[in-house]
Amino acid sequence: MDEGKRRSFVERVVAAGAAAGVEVRPHAMGETTATAAEAAAALGVEVGQIVKSLIFATVEEPPRGVLCLLSGADRADLAALAAAAGVSSVRRASADEARAFTGFVIGGIPPFGHATHLVAVADAGLRAWEQLWAACGTHLDVFPISPAELLRASGAREAQVAERRDPAPRNGATGA
Repeated sequence: MDEGKRRSFVERVVAAGAAAGVEVRPHAMGETTATAAEAAAALGVEVGQIVKSLIFATVEEPPRGVLCLLSGADRADLAALAAAAGVSSVRRASADEARAFTGFVIGGIPPFGHATHLVAVADAGLRAWEQLWAACGTHLDVFPISPAELLRASGAREAQVAERRDPAPRNGATGA
């Protein structure tokens, strides 16, 4: 990606944050942050502090975009996400759909500043962290944000949408 285009994506996120009353302080990274694990390693933080901005599509025609803001350590429960978004069902958006809905490519999708209006849902588990890190429009740019600022700037509904994980059995118990 050329530097001018990269700068325009970052500036778009900064402007969207400012419009929502949130200061976005971009950090240019020397290596890719396209995945939560890559971003956490590059920043020296826990993978749970990385905000994944996942794009889903409704199943009806024409499909509408649904944004799911989720900890980098979690996976989305599609039924819970659909219910929180007020739709019957969702599926993963294709790369082309994600770009059409947001104006950004997968790996750099920010939590706000999108090309179209998306129904946005943020997992309640994001509140476990004082500071989160989100993509700033490219796979090489990120910014810190608090959970409260994330909710305010994204306009997301807060709900439990992370897949429930069964805790590991203790002391060799099988859990059966």
